[in-house]
Amino acid sequence: MQQLRSAIEALVPLSDEVWEDLAACWHPITCKRKTVLTAAGDTERYTYYVTEGLQRAFALAEGQKEATLMFSYPGSFSGIIDSFFLRQPSRYYLETLTQSAFLRISYDDVQRLMQQHPAIARWIHLGTMHAMAGVMERLIEIQTLGAEQKFRRLLARSPHVLQLIPHKYLASYLGIDPATFSKLLGGIRL
Repeated sequence: MQQLRSAIEALVPLSDEVWEDLAACWHPITCKRKTVLTAAGDTERYTYYVTEGLQRAFALAEGQKEATLMFSYPGSFSGIIDSFFLRQPSRYYLETLTQSAFLRISYDDVQRLMQQHPAIARWIHLGTMHAMAGVMERLIEIQTLGAEQKFRRLLARSPHVLQLIPHKYLASYLGIDPATFSKLLGGIRL
């Protein structure tokens, strides 16, 4: 729970009273590898804080080809954020790639706590803005960069992912063919 508090307080400091109200609403869960936490068509009911394991969000393109959208791992928040806040069916999936453990909080608890505590509403607001900024940065990269530039940016931002995430998912995340990913991996000095 201390890691969760530190992650939240990186954006907004919380009094002990507010933290106690918030902490009481997070519940631990564990999931096996390849568990679908949220399926396309379902409405996301939780926000997760990852304590163990690796997860990915992905969409199914035409012909059932998977397009990896994002990854989450220990120390990060996860979930289908648009479905969670807008209360609409998800257009994509959230699954565990490895055995995973989380703390999770329900939509109803988040809404209640935001109304009770302005600091929690501010944390949700700032966290959502940071997530949006990350999505916009990723969209710019996808739309404007070539395969090698996307690969280099990924390694500059998150070099550890090469050891954590299967390369087929990294290729999908970058929007490049797995063969091109392998060539880049073999040809670029790390």
